[in-house]
Amino acid sequence: MPVVEGQGLRSVNMGELSVDMIAGSGGVRYVRPRAAIPAYPRTILERLDHWANVAPDRTLFADRGPDGAWRRLSYAQMRDRSFAIGQFLLDRGLSAERPLVILSGNSLEHIQMAFGALRAGVPYAPVSPAYSLVAKDYAKLHHVFGLLTPGMVFVADAAPFAPALAASLPEGVALAAANNLPAGAIAFAEIAATASGAKVRDAYAAISADTVAKFLFTSGSTGLPKAVINTHRMMAANQVMIAHALAFLQDRPPVMVDWLPWNHTAGGNHNTGIALHNGGTFYIDDGAPTPAGIAKTVRNLEEIAPTLYFNVPKGYEMLAANLRTNERLRRNFFSEVELLQYSGAGLSQHVWDALENLAVETTGKKVMIITGYGSTETAPFAFTTTWPVDRPGEVGLPAPGLELKLIPDGEKLELRLKGPSVTPGYWRMADKSAECFDEEGFYRIGDALKFVDPSNPNKGFLFDGRVSEDFKLDTGTWVNFAAIMGGIIRAFAPYVRDAVLTGLNRSHIGALLFLDVDAARGLAPELAGADEATLARSPALAQVFQQRLDALAAGATGSSTLVARARVLDRAPSLDASEITDKGSINQRAVLAARAAEAESLYASTSPAGVLVAQRGAGR
Repeated sequence: MPVVEGQGLRSVNMGELSVDMIAGSGGVRYVRPRAAIPAYPRTILERLDHWANVAPDRTLFADRGPDGAWRRLSYAQMRDRSFAIGQFLLDRGLSAERPLVILSGNSLEHIQMAFGALRAGVPYAPVSPAYSLVAKDYAKLHHVFGLLTPGMVFVADAAPFAPALAASLPEGVALAAANNLPAGAIAFAEIAATASGAKVRDAYAAISADTVAKFLFTSGSTGLPKAVINTHRMMAANQVMIAHALAFLQDRPPVMVDWLPWNHTAGGNHNTGIALHNGGTFYIDDGAPTPAGIAKTVRNLEEIAPTLYFNVPKGYEMLAANLRTNERLRRNFFSEVELLQYSGAGLSQHVWDALENLAVETTGKKVMIITGYGSTETAPFAFTTTWPVDRPGEVGLPAPGLELKLIPDGEKLELRLKGPSVTPGYWRMADKSAECFDEEGFYRIGDALKFVDPSNPNKGFLFDGRVSEDFKLDTGTWVNFAAIMGGIIRAFAPYVRDAVLTGLNRSHIGALLFLDVDAARGLAPELAGADEATLARSPALAQVFQQRLDALAAGATGSSTLVARARVLDRAPSLDASEITDKGSINQRAVLAARAAEAESLYASTSPAGVLVAQRGAGR
């Protein structure tokens, strides 16, 4: 295993990734890793049983209890609980046709119910808590229940979920909870105390690699969420892929402090799986990258030193701000960490630089920063870099076991994938499942890649946006959506959280801007505590945004790269209107439909109040 060092980096063992490229007909290229995928177990629970024998008392998962102290669950305890809970689920008649649905977020009770379902061969579905706690019409929750036909629904604390359950829980479906149980609900303590027997042992023995392990829902950015089938093979194969690439995981058991939600594949498959597969310890971070949540994350990271750390770009931005001012946090955080990985969006260069500089100030060495690439349908790990890079956006090379198919599509290369970690399809959606695979069995992921160096594929790939996002102006000129969007986010950082582009069959590119409210409030003293509507009308904000828009326009080379007009939106994106997914991703089409008047204002012959016009280039 090569040791990555030099360039001022803390040394870290990383695996070797390399590929061969084979030309096909019509400009198609196939890319295949040179290394074969290592052997992987039938199910990830084989790794639980292994570590329960090797290190029975080692903490596998921990979370904060009501008193603030860490509650811990060892490998041996988790093994035993999985058999007990699995027995209970089977006794209640749960099956693939009547799976377990978990509505609440990350907790010890959640993960025990999940492992019990895995042990019993009963699929489970962790569902976004936002469908119950944020949504008002519960449309997505009704959809989930209708699609899955659950045999049982679990929540850790029933009280906050009471309105959603009253409106949505199907008649006759059992409810289980750990706290604040309503009448008729089953106590988690009762479930966990079940005596296991031959039924669960036989069910576990009958699990094959192709048995359905869980359902993970897509974000619903293009319609109602789809239930992605995750098999035991997908989850087990994905972990050996990760262990090959992140070879340092095999040097010592990892320690993780992580908040990423388990209803998403990054948190619920990738991160929890890393701890389990490699005999590590997973501390459930009860914080989040929000003004209220970051304080909890800081507290946890002051106590627990991770050996690798995952976050989204906004989380790293908020963490970096605290690292600058909190010496205790800085020293503990950088004391053991070997790798920082971001996902979910592009990391701003200024945040990347801040993390590197803070590491050097604290330890004398930079910590390697990487991203990966994948999706819910790929379990999720598919690509990563195993070598140092100095800029965001490089996704690296595919993991062993994955074959790529690159298809020319205009100026882009459409990516398709095949391998043991790729889903067989969507649950009870045969038409959608058929559509997502091509005639050679490659999964159509819908994204595009480009070579870092077209003459050398082993330099890796860059993410090049969605294939379907690019559009033409009325002149017939193509607009590269990903490039324009990235430019907007960089130009307006840190004041803009997301943007929606306009311009399809129109004369120029426009942008509707969603504010990062907390950052925007810092633009002027009078804006402290202001809401979106007040901020959108603020002369101080308009002045700064006009300057940023003009600076962005200065770098434009023509109509296809010029953001000619922009408007700050005065309302946050709506989950009920499907403008935003539970992952925080913006649904471009839904926003344009819901805010047609604001979008149209970007094309008025005389720009109305609130519309910023770039002061150079076309479209003034």
